Amino acid sequence: MLIADDDDGMRLLLKKAIEKNKSFKVAGEAADGESAALLAESLRPDVVFLDVEMPGLNGIDCAKRIQDINPKTIIIFVTAHEEYMPDAFHLYAFDYMVKPFHPNRISQTLDRIVFLERQTISPVTKQVEPRNKGLGKIIIRGKEGITFIDEGEIILIQREDKSTVIYTADERHITSESLGSLEEKLDKRVFFRGHRSYIINLTMIYKIFPYGRWTYIIKLRNTDKDALVTHEKYEELQKLFK
Repeated sequence: MLIADDDDGMRLLLKKAIEKNKSFKVAGEAADGESAALLAESLRPDVVFLDVEMPGLNGIDCAKRIQDINPKTIIIFVTAHEEYMPDAFHLYAFDYMVKPFHPNRISQTLDRIVFLERQTISPVTKQVEPRNKGLGKIIIRGKEGITFIDEGEIILIQREDKSTVIYTADERHITSESLGSLEEKLDKRVFFRGHRSYIINLTMIYKIFPYGRWTYIIKLRNTDKDALVTHEKYEELQKLFK
């Protein structure tokens, strides 16, 4: 776990509250956004507590950089400013705490993380019926040549380690192309952008779980990878499969 706040006292309060929960350990601390982003890249924390207003890189931009490395990182904003909540919502933060707050508020959030990580069979949508797969191909250009990937074989596309990664049942393809660019090329009847870091094949969905305050996890067939979807996009999914 990583804590980033320019207030020494707040970092100490957060650390003491976090370490009361045996499931978590504070691996690093930062007093500014740039240091937090660099620590997140080297430490790969599962959870990051972020202040919003910090010297240099602010918490919102820091969160964007962290999610571009690992979109599954749980971001919890801790700030004295309520007005940043819409930006946090757009970034799909797990939680948003407004200072001052009681330390029990931290404990409740940590307990919820532990509970959700252990949850494996509580779908909030019924199993969906597959649709016809796209017939096109995606072309990936690399140093070793050109790779042609059948759209119908693509399960998931996600941002990972500052690159875009395409997953099929048997292969993993890395490209410098953006998710937005790939989204434009893919069959929109089959592929769905439910999160700034994910594009999913709708025919591969089999379960959706609540995760955090505004986010859901999507479980996909033929892979151990899963994806995130916002509450707003989840509602779009429900309409698609009615």
